[in-house]
Amino acid sequence: MKKILLVDDSALMRRVLHDIINSDGRFSVEDEATNGAEALVLLQTKNYDAVVLDVNMPKMNGIELLKELKAQGIKARIMMASTATQEGSQITLDCLELGALDFVHKPDWSYKCKDESFQQGFLSTLEAVCNSNIQEKKVKVNTVKIVDIVKKSTQKVVGNRIVAIAVSTGGPKALQSVIPFLPAGLDAPVVLVQHMPEGFTESFADRLNKISEIKVVEGKEGEVLQKGCVYIAKAGLHLNLVKDRNATKIHYTQEAYREGVRPCANYMYESLSNSIYDEVVGVIMTGMGADGTEGIKNLKGSGKPTYVITQEGDSCVVNGMPRACVKAGLSDASVTLNQIAQEIILRVGVKADGC
Repeated sequence: MKKILLVDDSALMRRVLHDIINSDGRFSVEDEATNGAEALVLLQTKNYDAVVLDVNMPKMNGIELLKELKAQGIKARIMMASTATQEGSQITLDCLELGALDFVHKPDWSYKCKDESFQQGFLSTLEAVCNSNIQEKKVKVNTVKIVDIVKKSTQKVVGNRIVAIAVSTGGPKALQSVIPFLPAGLDAPVVLVQHMPEGFTESFADRLNKISEIKVVEGKEGEVLQKGCVYIAKAGLHLNLVKDRNATKIHYTQEAYREGVRPCANYMYESLSNSIYDEVVGVIMTGMGADGTEGIKNLKGSGKPTYVITQEGDSCVVNGMPRACVKAGLSDASVTLNQIAQEIILRVGVKADGC
């Protein structure tokens, strides 16, 4: 049974989350804290399989606790419980950069926590965090080498390609080792499904855009894909790519959750079977479950040329999605996190200008 530390300044919310956690035989709330300062004392002397951490608290908030844990070298698997306000989303993304592994959108009212979909999502995320790899890896990306690869690849790559990335738990931090190292002149559009609650993908896209050469946006309904741009799927909707003459447009749908998530990368991959592209470059990164595997299997089965890059297991926070793809025999190249950008560049090449 996994031992959980629950940290929230609201007594009512602690009671509600306590009951949800203990309702599942896999987990047990070992201790509770009303703020980050109390949690720090507990984490200095005790070990937990996961910490459910509120963002906004008195005395010491969630981000202050993460900074202190990092300063003291204390390892902990942290799952944030955050509101979806603009301020809340920015702070949550800060927390992910500081080491939190994943997060859930905490309802504004405690009675909404009784919703079955919230409870399932909460427990699924908690399971992923409990089973995640928290060994901090020093990811070094050789930017000089990437520039050399770009120059060489321009002579080799022909045809029209698209890059389609699927990522979940551990993704927000892992993507910072991929997207900022793609050149503005990447000779392909990039579509990206990151499993994330509603209200967070726009802030996430803005943050990635500020640190990247390539343009990063939250994809809009009907938007025409352009080379040299990254389009992040809007949370709460399934991303589909539809052919419109010689162009490709984004189309969102609200089908039921698939693989327990929405957006589901399977829809994204399957929608590319009748696309204008000569090849789809699929990238499966860190995440729990198997999202992407069925979609890529169906995409390859349709006859559409597809080249699949999977993140090597030891560099994943959770090696679920990549492992499922490899096990199904669909991976064409398994590389470490710091090699993914290079593999993408080699496969699609570069052009003179960005979008």
